Amino acid sequence: MATCRIPLVLLACGSFNPITNQHMRLFELARDHMHSTGQYQVVGGIVSPVSDGYGKQGLVLAQHRIAMAKLALQSSDWVTVDEWESQQADWTETVVTMRYHCGRILKEYEQSTGEHKDSSGNPSPLSSPCPQLKLLCGADFLDTFQVPDLWLDDHVEEVAGHFGLICVSRGGLHPEQAVAASDTLSRHSHNIFLVREWVRNETSATEVRRALRRGLSVKYLIPDSVIEYIHQHNLYTEDSERRNKGTVLRPLAKQATQPGKSLDD
Repeated sequence: MATCRIPLVLLACGSFNPITNQHMRLFELARDHMHSTGQYQVVGGIVSPVSDGYGKQGLVLAQHRIAMAKLALQSSDWVTVDEWESQQADWTETVVTMRYHCGRILKEYEQSTGEHKDSSGNPSPLSSPCPQLKLLCGADFLDTFQVPDLWLDDHVEEVAGHFGLICVSRGGLHPEQAVAASDTLSRHSHNIFLVREWVRNETSATEVRRALRRGLSVKYLIPDSVIEYIHQHNLYTEDSERRNKGTVLRPLAKQATQPGKSLDD
């Protein structure tokens, strides 16, 4: 009897400043890997750009990052861009964004299958497996869990334990070391899927922005439609790179406001 696979949605959070071919490549690699486990059927992917409140230097306005992501993903029939996180007035913790999307996905699932209750009024098993949401990230993301005051312990627990991670590594990065270094990640290692990029691609958004500032070509690093948009709106100049300069990243500033916390702790 064939095993009924669990429907899975992949969520990627980040600046996407700008979105690159490598960002999109992560989704393809993750989908192939999760299908190869025999347990999951990837049914969708979500790109969720961070809000302007993040405060990162050189971060262009969310309206531009959203527009570029939509242009880049026009050719995808399963990955979409969601604006909810980018529209929040303040920076949103990753776990909060995951809760939002998980709630939305489960609501759509219940509406599509119908709500079934047994004779006691309790929900009964539905005909198809309940979909899951996992966070898709690059290998360097796991290292952020070790940055002091960047993550709350219970948020790491929820992301790794309740939801799960799919981490795509490239180059000389070794995500398994980050998992081993963290008690929380090690405890939930069964829910952390490590994927190796088999084609070397070291492209980063930082390098793309640097090339654009210097008037160099970024063709084949980002989609032509995104390049055209950047030129049309005069993005990624020396002036734009100074945006938010000297600003404390909102996650660190927010953590510092917690009782008993300060940036000097």
